[in-house]
Amino acid sequence: MLDSCAYGKRITFVPRKAYKMSATCGLGLSVRSPVRMLIWIVSLCFVTTVSGAQSKTEFSNWLGQVKIEAAKLGIKQNIINSALDDVKPIKRVLKRDRNQSEFKLTLSRYLNRVVTEKNLKRGKLMAKRHKKTLEAVYKKYGVAPRVILAIWGIETRFGLVKAKLPLIPSIVTLAYDRRRSKYFRSQLFAVLKMLDRGYIDQDSLFGSWAGAMGQPQFMPSSYLHYAQDFDGDGRRDIWNNVLDVLASIANYLAKHGWRNNLIWGREVMLPISYKKQLPKPSRRAASGCRALTSQPKKLAEWQEIGVRRVNGNDLPKGKISAVLVRPDKNHGRVFLTYKNYRAIMSYNCAHLYGITVGIFSDQLGSK
Repeated sequence: MLDSCAYGKRITFVPRKAYKMSATCGLGLSVRSPVRMLIWIVSLCFVTTVSGAQSKTEFSNWLGQVKIEAAKLGIKQNIINSALDDVKPIKRVLKRDRNQSEFKLTLSRYLNRVVTEKNLKRGKLMAKRHKKTLEAVYKKYGVAPRVILAIWGIETRFGLVKAKLPLIPSIVTLAYDRRRSKYFRSQLFAVLKMLDRGYIDQDSLFGSWAGAMGQPQFMPSSYLHYAQDFDGDGRRDIWNNVLDVLASIANYLAKHGWRNNLIWGREVMLPISYKKQLPKPSRRAASGCRALTSQPKKLAEWQEIGVRRVNGNDLPKGKISAVLVRPDKNHGRVFLTYKNYRAIMSYNCAHLYGITVGIFSDQLGSK
């Protein structure tokens, strides 16, 4: 008799004895009736085949609806067909989505990965090399060069890291996945608009597993809204043009509320008595962001509670509001952050990222 899943493998049955089947579609189950077992194997493999076929049909139907919606948005049919006709979901993209380092590591480990001597050295070299551009960008957008450099360095190691994944299959995978389907569906339409308007050709369209593009790792919708043509050559080139890269990062932060008269925040110490009764974080770190902070208080209120700088000195005086951030939750370092931190969190909604940008920028700005 031939096993219905491992075709060509012959199985011999001995009456009245139960055997562990090694060829039952990968399941090792004890069996007393050869006939029942054969029926069970055939049924299981049939269900598996039908399930796979249904999955392909469901994806095909979903993609068909996406194409219809894209056409209604005014995107040319040849662009839609070229981008989506042969696209398929990528399993490893979903695996990466479920294992993001910003949500798994401690602050210490994340900092050790990013704020290295090598990155600091390269960052300061970039600051010197692009000094005039950074000054011009600061004059126009009001964002400190050290912060722009920190984001550039964290995202792509100042342009050294090049994305290798075809962008559209990655975004399609995440748009089809239920976890963040609405968000990535909008990103898919944004990238189709980019192609439709001729901002980039499909053969050059590579990105991260999450659909982020270019040296500043912009999502497609961010590119449409915030990418800049700083050198006036008619292109918003965040892939190869450093002037456009730096200006685009600055523009993004400026449009999300960056204020040039504030820093991002600072590390602080909490009194032991306050640690014991610390309320749970309940305020979104930025609009649409799931990361939470404390409710805001004036610096004078935090001072009265007993919060101090890490060296034990008083907090700065002034009518500035600040929120408490604990990137490692109930353990580790504590920070008071200002409105500029919200702008950073709008760029990437993870406290490990936001705090690391702040610390990295401080070190890049130090002499």
